Amino acid sequence: MTLQAGLTASFDRTVDEPHTAIALGSGDVPVLATPQVLAWCEEASVMAVADHLGAGESVVGMRVRLDHIRATPVGVSVSMTATLTKIEGKRLTFDVVAADDRGEIASGQVIRVVVDRARFLDRAGAPGQSGSE
Repeated sequence: MTLQAGLTASFDRTVDEPHTAIALGSGDVPVLATPQVLAWCEEASVMAVADHLGAGESVVGMRVRLDHIRATPVGVSVSMTATLTKIEGKRLTFDVVAADDRGEIASGQVIRVVVDRARFLDRAGAPGQSGSE
């Protein structure tokens, strides 16, 4: 594992109908849904460390703090960025920011934990894993 503070990942997504509060059941307005912003923040945090984990390792979500401060309509592009800011043993803290062409729309922190993928799935009782069939 070669994790170090400062690892970052960014990507852009265009808000489409399936990303709206209406589609995701989190509201009744046709704008980018907070659950979708959260999913994109988590995706960016996974991307930031994906190439720096050991064989058989993964990262799983533990805690999220997200302030979604401004609406983004359908058709607008959103940029997501996650930066690894703190490493405490297997606990990784990421600062996350989402912005559209008018500026920041959301920010917060995502905390993920490094796990052994097979052991994690076995403990979760996931089908097809040793000990859970």
